Amino acid sequence: MNRRIFSSMFLLALLAVAATSLLTALFYYRTSERQLKTEVQNEADYLKAARAPADEDYLQALDVGSHISLFSPAGDVLFDNRSERGKLEHHGQRPEVEAALRHGHGEAIRMSDSLARKTYYYALRLPDGKILRVGKTTPSVFSALASLLPWMLGIALVVVVLALNSARTLTERIAEPINAIDLERPLEFGLYDEIAPLLTKIRRRNDLVSRQMSELRQQQQALTTITENMSEGFLIVDQRTDILSYNKSALKLLGAQRAVNGQSVLTLNRSESFRKAVDLALSGYHNQQPLQIRDHYYQVLANPVYHQDEIAGALIIIVDVTEKEERENMRREFTANVSHELKTPLTSISGFAEIIKNGFVKSEDIPAFAGKIYDQSQQMIVLVNDIIKLSQLDENSVPVEKEAVDLYAVAADVLEQLKGTAKEKNLSCELQGEHLEVTGVRSILQEMIYNLCDNAIKYNKENGNVTVAVSSKPVKKISVSDTGIGIPAAYKERVFERFFRVDKSHSRQIGGTGLGLSIVKHGASYHNAKVSLDSKPGAGTTVTISWQ
Repeated sequence: MNRRIFSSMFLLALLAVAATSLLTALFYYRTSERQLKTEVQNEADYLKAARAPADEDYLQALDVGSHISLFSPAGDVLFDNRSERGKLEHHGQRPEVEAALRHGHGEAIRMSDSLARKTYYYALRLPDGKILRVGKTTPSVFSALASLLPWMLGIALVVVVLALNSARTLTERIAEPINAIDLERPLEFGLYDEIAPLLTKIRRRNDLVSRQMSELRQQQQALTTITENMSEGFLIVDQRTDILSYNKSALKLLGAQRAVNGQSVLTLNRSESFRKAVDLALSGYHNQQPLQIRDHYYQVLANPVYHQDEIAGALIIIVDVTEKEERENMRREFTANVSHELKTPLTSISGFAEIIKNGFVKSEDIPAFAGKIYDQSQQMIVLVNDIIKLSQLDENSVPVEKEAVDLYAVAADVLEQLKGTAKEKNLSCELQGEHLEVTGVRSILQEMIYNLCDNAIKYNKENGNVTVAVSSKPVKKISVSDTGIGIPAAYKERVFERFFRVDKSHSRQIGGTGLGLSIVKHGASYHNAKVSLDSKPGAGTTVTISWQ
């Protein structure tokens, strides 16, 4: 801006100098021309008044710079101080001579044939009828300019220097307050009224931009809040697969430490399924691809992003479906286990029944076979009942209202029921603690304690001990301890899974459905309690149910 103002002012100053010089030269030329005409006319008047023109010798003796001529009334040259007589042509047709014959005086400016210069002529009619003409050469415009040129150049040089300094100073004075305008608060600047409309527009534009930026920040903040609090991974990439935006969950799910905008998303995960999802989305296809990273399962949802009917990038959502996959695997495993557990007694029942049907059993052996069929059917009933209990606990649909239950009393009943089984292995069973009430379903709590005590007896050693302790400090809890074979550390979490057995061959001999500890875990969850297990192989196991 400063350069434009300076250039404009300096150019204006130069134009002013040039115009002034030209006008001065023209004024000087016009003034000189008028002065010349006045001198010629005065000189002619002096000669006429002196009556000297009649004396050609007098005219010849005059030492003047003017061109003096004397003509007869017919226009013949009688005298000319610049030429010899007889060598000049007839001048009767000259306009100044004709005007003098008619009106007493006349004038004309023309290029003189004899002098070859622009000359001003003034003619007077004398009393005797002769014509006196006085002429002087007038300077041309160019000659006038040439005579003034040194002065004009000197003046112009001085004016140019002054113009440069003035233009620079004025430019700084004009631009300084403009440069000092605060564009955030433009109306506080009030030096120039001419730019007030512009400043008003700037203020309105600032207000509009501020509102739009505020809305954009709110939208950005809302989007950031949403994406950063999503458990799903969120990625936006351009056509070159470069990352434009992402959230922390995406890095966590993909196992990446960090990401930089502009980095290719394919560097975060180089698996074939992830690359396929991105490539299909950038090709314009919505698609879903499974992705497994170590022991976690994900679903990659990729969608193309369009801008003006052209693919501008892709939106990628990564969903953790590990729990779903685990549940699906558990369902398949559970179905297979149930089928296997039911098939074993059914096969036995079918076999015994077929033997009896075909008459291969003696009459005295039929009760024994019938007893085996009964035992297998009872095992099936227990298995089905346990499955029903687990289903009810999973769905939180136990058809019994909760009530106050004394854990100490329930534990005493359970030990009484298992007294015979414990005696067979010479086990010592002991109940310790105090009477303690909790809110729950008595039948489920009894089933939980029964399963713990039953396992403590089944997996105990000969002449071992089983201890049931009920306590209210520091929290309400009941624990069952044994001196049995213990559980390896690798299986401490898995023993609560359905149908899981540490030693399947040994477990088959002992019996049971394999759902006991699973019922304990789900029953504790139903009663808002926690189950903890402490075990050491060869030294025994302690299982505790505690209420917060």
